[in-house]
Amino acid sequence: MVITLINGVLLTLMAVVTIGIVRVRNLFAVVILGSIYSFLMASIFMVMDAVDVAMTEASVGAGISTVLMLAALYLTKTEEAPPVHSVALPLFVALVTGAALIYGTLDLPPFGTADTVMHTHLGAKFLADSIPDTTVPNVVTSILADYRGFDTLGETTVIFTAGIGVLMIFKGRSKRRPETESNKSDAA
Repeated sequence: MVITLINGVLLTLMAVVTIGIVRVRNLFAVVILGSIYSFLMASIFMVMDAVDVAMTEASVGAGISTVLMLAALYLTKTEEAPPVHSVALPLFVALVTGAALIYGTLDLPPFGTADTVMHTHLGAKFLADSIPDTTVPNVVTSILADYRGFDTLGETTVIFTAGIGVLMIFKGRSKRRPETESNKSDAA
């Protein structure tokens, strides 16, 4: 009962923050609201006992993403341009996508049910064989680092490559900026 209430409050706050993100024109406020949204999402993961996912969401979503967005905002304008087209088509696409996602969840078993496929087959095997196979006392760590090691390595590689790309963009942008400012002062 208490967990349901906490989830309800967190989801309501997320809805309010989402509406704020859509309505605000100041991009700094959008970045800060996005960070708050990530923090609320990490809180929901904590309530659902997914601590590893919550830590990832907090560090990447609320931490690194906010810093990168603020750095990008430093290099651009702070106000969003007014929309050129009507919002009817994007709203329709969002509603259809949301309806399709909700329709896709109707066949799922209730949350926390112990007799689902994931709990009756692989879950029991991982719990029984984790320590003897990997000698790692934490089952989640053994799954991420050993059983799914190549998948985790791939995810890490993608994030690292994206970070290097962002740094290259910022470096290229900062090299060009002083030239354009000096050209403006020479023209005056």
